[in-house]
Amino acid sequence: MNPCLDDLMRRRPALAACSASLTNALDVLADCFRHGHRVYLCGNGGSAADCEHWAAELMKGFRLRRPPRTKREHGLPVALRGLQEGLPMIPLTGYTSLRTAVSNDLGPDLEFAQPLWVLGQTGDVLVALSTSGRSLNVLRAAQVARARSMRVIALTGASGGLLRRLADPCVRVPEVETHLVQEAHLAVYHALSLALEEMFFGAAGAPPNVARPRR
Repeated sequence: MNPCLDDLMRRRPALAACSASLTNALDVLADCFRHGHRVYLCGNGGSAADCEHWAAELMKGFRLRRPPRTKREHGLPVALRGLQEGLPMIPLTGYTSLRTAVSNDLGPDLEFAQPLWVLGQTGDVLVALSTSGRSLNVLRAAQVARARSMRVIALTGASGGLLRRLADPCVRVPEVETHLVQEAHLAVYHALSLALEEMFFGAAGAPPNVARPRR
């Protein structure tokens, strides 16, 4: 297992039940970024905040500094040389005007599905957060991802709900109450972020392929 995930299990022994799905999730995310693809996130309420939080950990430095790679820094104005490298982790919880228009015109269950239908490509990954695994707008996004030949990673509570059938892997933390599921999700995505950061930006890290594949 990855050292960052090992550390998570030591600090939160109850999450050992998720060790296989967490390792699988890390492999899926790493493969996605390594091949120049993107990760999209969706969730509601506290899970929407988690989407934004998780994206922030990967779109800029988390624990490590990530100065621009030498080739990319060449030609940058001095004022821009404080920029950092990142991994394309895009929360579908943004796009306020689009989501409210979709909710009003097409139905609230399609608010994440519509932007993913437009943006998602084969090889991309959807990360779907739902404490119950039953959130309809999250399920619809997962269905779009499957139609687009995207992988789906789910973070849920103990049951996994309907979402577990659409996800591979489904990380089902061993909690039932919403706030406890969300506390566990925070620990999970922090560990995954640390692992990915070390993998791509650590001393021995290989930079991701930043080229965007064509449709």
